[in-house]
Amino acid sequence: MTVVAPLGLSVQDRALEADVEAGLAAVEEGLLEATKSDVPFITEAARHLVRAGGKRFRPLLVMLSAQFGDPHAPGVAPSGVVVELTHLATLYHDDVMDEAAVRRGVPSANSRWANSVAVLTGDYLFARASRILADLGPEMVRIQAQAFERLVTGQILETAGPAEGRDPVDHYLEVLAGKTGSLIAVSGRFGALTSGADESVVEVLTQYGERIGIAFQLADDLLDITSDGDESGKTPGTDLREGVATLPVLHLRAAAQRDRRPEDLELAALLADDLTDDSRHAEALARLREHPAVAQARRDTVRYAAEARAILTALPPCPARTALEGLCDAVVDRAG
Repeated sequence: MTVVAPLGLSVQDRALEADVEAGLAAVEEGLLEATKSDVPFITEAARHLVRAGGKRFRPLLVMLSAQFGDPHAPGVAPSGVVVELTHLATLYHDDVMDEAAVRRGVPSANSRWANSVAVLTGDYLFARASRILADLGPEMVRIQAQAFERLVTGQILETAGPAEGRDPVDHYLEVLAGKTGSLIAVSGRFGALTSGADESVVEVLTQYGERIGIAFQLADDLLDITSDGDESGKTPGTDLREGVATLPVLHLRAAAQRDRRPEDLELAALLADDLTDDSRHAEALARLREHPAVAQARRDTVRYAAEARAILTALPPCPARTALEGLCDAVVDRAG
């Protein structure tokens, strides 16, 4: 058994392993080329997060999906570069919106330089992704544009909050489908399309990508609460400090409103308060870690991963399908 780096995914087929490793290596080369500028400072800023590493989850999904056609087709690796560049660009913008200090274990671009540099660098990466997309054809441009519209809509919905009377949990899951699921769905779609896979396979991998994308983000949300920071690459409890209510917090609030237990109401009030003070933040984080809301959020993560796995039954048994099923297990393992 060998291991492919992203998420610790185990691949048991040597030919598949070789294809995936070669594809991811080509993506890394493409990322360095795409972030190269005639202006040295732009190159430095654009490569800041590329060099910081990351899971490369989206390019990995491109490579695995391409196995259902010709994985060596010329558009496969460039499409992997496109989805990762788009993802990286959103991280630059997210860090400005969240006033984050750390990303992937290194200082965020906005804290190292300034908000304006981070925003413009994100824009630069979007532009470079668009240039690559243009060479892949108008259909790919259209798919990416639709996904990006969903991504931005998800971000706006998160900022606006749920409409009056809307279940906050349902609203949050809709936000994740847009913010995270849309681009990961495109990763599966791009890999299948550029490899020449059948349309039915393209549709299956797109649906799989959306489900596994939501599970992936829910696992990340849990890591923000439960990890020590080494695995998530950012300071634990960042979402709490910034007042971002992820699924565990939403489940806690629902339990507090439903059952009116004093300890739940007290914790909900603490989480809604200003947590910039380190001692209050540490208290809130410790108490939330022990609350059943975290286990409930884990069950939701497992459910989405199970849905993703079930979708794959429409595909023929093969090493690539086994690896995609393994991604479901890897995401669940991250959720702890």
